[in-house]
Parts: sequence; C-alpha cells; structure tokens
Amino acid sequence: MSLAAEPISPLLRTASRSVQRAVSELRRGDLVMLQGGDGRALLLRAAEMADAPALALVRQAAAQGGGGEPALVVTDKRAIAAGLLAQAVEPAQADPMGAGTVVIAPAPGPSNKGPSSQGTSGQGLTPDLVRLLADPTRPGHATLDITPIVRPFPSAEGEALLLVKLARLLPAVVVAEVPAARAAEVAARNDLLTVRGADVQAYQAAGESTLRQVVEASVPLLDAEDTRLIAFRAPDGGVEHLAILIGNPDPAQPVLARLHSECFTGDLLGSLRCDCGAQLRGAIREIAAQGSGVVLYLAQEGRNIGLMNKLRAYRLQDAGVDTVDANLMVGFEADERTYLPAATMLKALGFHAVRLMTNNPDKLSQLARWGVQVVDRVPHIFPANGHNIAYLRTKAEKAGHLL
Repeated sequence: MSLAAEPISPLLRTASRSVQRAVSELRRGDLVMLQGGDGRALLLRAAEMADAPALALVRQAAAQGGGGEPALVVTDKRAIAAGLLAQAVEPAQADPMGAGTVVIAPAPGPSNKGPSSQGTSGQGLTPDLVRLLADPTRPGHATLDITPIVRPFPSAEGEALLLVKLARLLPAVVVAEVPAARAAEVAARNDLLTVRGADVQAYQAAGESTLRQVVEASVPLLDAEDTRLIAFRAPDGGVEHLAILIGNPDPAQPVLARLHSECFTGDLLGSLRCDCGAQLRGAIREIAAQGSGVVLYLAQEGRNIGLMNKLRAYRLQDAGVDTVDANLMVGFEADERTYLPAATMLKALGFHAVRLMTNNPDKLSQLARWGVQVVDRVPHIFPANGHNIAYLRTKAEKAGHLL
C-alpha cells in the first residue's frame, strides 16, 4: 500500500518551522516572543524552568520595551487545584483544546503573602511561587491577595499555554506583555525567536491531517507473524505514528481495527497500573485470530500529555487522586487526545469503514467526525490485575468507558 506524498504548502512549512523552533527554545529554557492572535505581544518562558536568573531575564527584556511585570499563566483546571479559582471557565471563554486561561500576577508589596514558608512576601512573582503554583507535585500552599484574571478566547495567553503543551512541558508559562509596536525591537535586541499565535493554533491539526507514509517493513510478531509496520509522519517532520497491519485486510470491507495510544510504562515495562499492555497484545492476538486487521499505534503518551507529565500524574495518584483528577490537577484536560491522526492513517491505507475494538465512546464519535465510518464496536475488555482496579473503575465512572 504505497502512498503519494502530499505536497506541503510554503505557508504551512514556514508556520510549522516557527512553531517547532519555539517548542525547542522553550524546552531549552529560553525566552520566546509570541505575537498573539488578539494583537498583543508576550515574552514567555516555560514555568517549570523559571529559576531566579530566568525571571530576571524576563523582567529585563520586558523593561527594554516598556513592558509589564512577569505573570504566571495556568489553565483553569490547574488554578482550581491550586485553590485560586472556584470553578472551571465557561465554554464560551475557553481557549483552544478546551483549556480556560488564568493569569496570576501577584504584585510586589505587603498584600502578597506568598506561599507558606517560602519567604516571597513583597517580591512579586518568584521562582518558588511559580513552581508551587505550576507543579502540583511540589508540597506547600499559596495564599495570595489577588483575583486571578480569566482571559476570554482567543488570547495570547491561551496560545502560550498551547505552545508549552506542544513542548510536553507543564501547562504553565511565565509571561510579560510588551507593547506590540515594540515587540520586534525587543526580540531583535535579545536574539529571540518570534512565533505567531495563529500558527500555534493551526500547527497540531495541520500536522495530523497531512500524515504520510514514510516506510513499510515486514516485522513478524510473536502472536502475528504475518505483520507489516507502516510508519507515518507529517511533512514538517513531526511525531511518528505506526500502523501495525496484520494479514491482508480488504479495504472494500470494514476492517477490524484498534486505536492504541502509546504507553511506555504499560507497553514496554509491563506496568500493572493500567491495562494498556494487555490491550495492545490482546488486540494483536485477536486480529491475528480473525485473519486480518490493523492496530494504529499513536504517539499520544499519557492521553497525550507526555511521559514526564504522566509520571507527575502518577505521583498524585500515589497520594489517592484518581487518574482523571490527576490529569486535571497537573493542568490538562482529562483526555487531551484527538483521533484525527488515526482517521488520516486509516484513509491513507484505504480503509473508510471499521469494526472498532474499543470501550471508549469518544473514539467512535471522533472517527465519525473525521470521516471514518464505525459499523460496529467490538468490546475490548481485560480483567483487573489487583493493581489497576481503581484505574478501571475511574475510566468507567468518569470517562464513560463501556466496561
């Protein structure tokens, strides 16, 4: 099944390049200039890397352009968990990917009590305060005499949060607004990369809808010897997804299919905290027994929050939080996945109708949304192992899985 490579437009290539470079800068702990879709300009730095020198650089660069003091931006879910917001942002105010945006700007002075035992009173935004409010795995409590600002959609702050999500960092960012008219001057003076908020918003969907086949190889598996792996990647060089094609399924007939999000701990290490490894191997065995089908192995670790953030969520689960609330406390949605990559891959392989092995109704609705017909749901259930009973119960009760 060969695929013709879809050409990538010069505009998309330029936009993707700037977003990828911005992601790389943030992961290195560097400053980035964001030109927001709302016409505002923000200096930004990933919150988890905002130590004292980093905050000083943000202040210095902002001052050069007549900008304001640094503020911390988190999702509404994180603000609720930190005790700074009473309830989630209304959908009409929500930023892309479902996250409401909350700006926390403690002003210097005696009214800022700071986090307990942190000694930050009167210093505005400090490294200890940033890490405490951004990272739920850090012990402590913050008492601030401020009212968090909720930014309505669209906002530069929302685009900044989406950018750090793409970087697989904590969904929290230190920002300082500078006058838009002076943003280019400040960026040039400090040798900063500039990225447009509109490009950040368009980046993920653009990559997922332009996935193309890179290579195909025969890889006999323990439970399915007649197997080929087909690797897909977006033209801009983004993340890779795999199709595990078993046998020779007929594209004219609904194909038996499983959408499986990668799970390093479950798939590779055999973790008992989840049922991912059992689901992956069970799907391969069942498809082989049926004669043919496909497993799509999607690069969406931890419901698409990344391995490091999944481990942060595990820390919270160790303290008694369930798997859904743990993701919310870290600052993400309960499930950050989109199944546009799966639909793109299926259609590229010639499959437009599937018999889907799943317990997750969201997969059914999303595939239908992206143009793949689901003619049947095939239950895919495995017994609890003694360690994942609460995990399975939470998936059923809070995520609506049909177990």
